[in-house]
Amino acid sequence: MMKKSSIDIDLICVGSIGKPRGLKGEFFLNSFCDPKQNICNYTNFIVEKNPDLKISFIRQASGKFISKFDTFDDVDDIKKYTNLNIFINKTELPELNGEEYYWHDLVGMNVIDITNNDNLGIVAEVVNYGSNDILEIKPSESSVDENLRKIPYVKDVFIKKVELNENIIKVEWPKDF
Repeated sequence: MMKKSSIDIDLICVGSIGKPRGLKGEFFLNSFCDPKQNICNYTNFIVEKNPDLKISFIRQASGKFISKFDTFDDVDDIKKYTNLNIFINKTELPELNGEEYYWHDLVGMNVIDITNNDNLGIVAEVVNYGSNDILEIKPSESSVDENLRKIPYVKDVFIKKVELNENIIKVEWPKDF
């Protein structure tokens, strides 16, 4: 994963470079988009640690994405880039309607337990471990304790309300969990 810096704070990881395909420098592209085909909507990709690399095409074949860089025409050239992440700038994401939001919009928001109005901390990251997306909550100066928390993003069960304008996520989550 890329180290966070002031330069890449506006980048969103949308995929990664998979194993090489064939002998002419093509590779399988792993899409992290939902739906996965949305990766084809972007053009200005930034490759981890290699911002000068340019993707010449992305195509879908047999349910997989195949891609190629402009500068590589040999399987040996692409091998060293396997597993590197591919990013886009946040400004390339489509505008959302009404109450919709992207996961990156939740990072930095305060998390409040509605049961007793305890501040549980702030969202450090949204990750997916398979079954659910998880809010990773780290303590803040105003949080009720110093505990790190992982709250499943299950709307109406644990996540009661997201107030983007107020920078607050209201949850129902016991502070001792």
